[in-house]
Amino acid sequence: MRNYIVFGLVGFMLLSCKKESDSKAHLPKEEQTTFVSNNGSGDSLYTIAYLPTSTTKQIVKHKYYKLSYDEKFEQAEWVAYELKKEYLKDANYKRPYFIEDPKVTTGSADWRNYKKSGYDKGHLCPAGDMEFNESAYNDTFYTSNISPQNHDFNSGIWNRVEQKTRYWAGKYDDIYVVTGGVLKDTDKKIGTEKVSVPKYFYKIVLAKSGNEHKAIAFLVPNEDSNKSIYDFVVPIETVEKMTGIDFFPNLKNLKSSKDF
Repeated sequence: MRNYIVFGLVGFMLLSCKKESDSKAHLPKEEQTTFVSNNGSGDSLYTIAYLPTSTTKQIVKHKYYKLSYDEKFEQAEWVAYELKKEYLKDANYKRPYFIEDPKVTTGSADWRNYKKSGYDKGHLCPAGDMEFNESAYNDTFYTSNISPQNHDFNSGIWNRVEQKTRYWAGKYDDIYVVTGGVLKDTDKKIGTEKVSVPKYFYKIVLAKSGNEHKAIAFLVPNEDSNKSIYDFVVPIETVEKMTGIDFFPNLKNLKSSKDF
């Protein structure tokens, strides 16, 4: 695990790159250290270099986001995607029905598990981040991309974190986002498939700043809160210890920064 110093309440993290990984070895030298969309499938240097580890080994690739599905808890342990400034649109698409994800080999949970459960079908990759393209928007309505969220949490503090994330996409032009619930055996379960209700959700945002990278991590209880989003900033290592996930295996030499 990485060691670092946390400055003040915010505790931002500044990261620098490791040696090129095997996954980038085939790329031209000038592309190995930049964030440039690289092909028509939605993959980019972000998704190649910064994909988190998977504790389940079931990584599902959609065109504009990827996820690691955990069958035990019937949801993704993380969803990761690139969010560009040019993606920030308000298309007002019609919301589709939630459907099971055909790419999840173990089968994603049925949406009916959420019916009358008292919990929202909370997006992990927000539909609002994908309004630049109707197909991308519709892809966020797979049940692999949702988790049970307290309604006031979903519409309140979590929505404010999501809005701030879009602000950072505009500020930095291009960011990388990882989101999920902290999944535990002690979680409350809903529905016939026993979908876990996480007690906490996390969101980690990574941006490039000059020749280095900086990141901020949030860990928020799945409940209503009127606190500032910055009250929930934690070191990335805190989330790694709680989840068993290495979020940026190709980055090292973590340094802290107050400025995000």
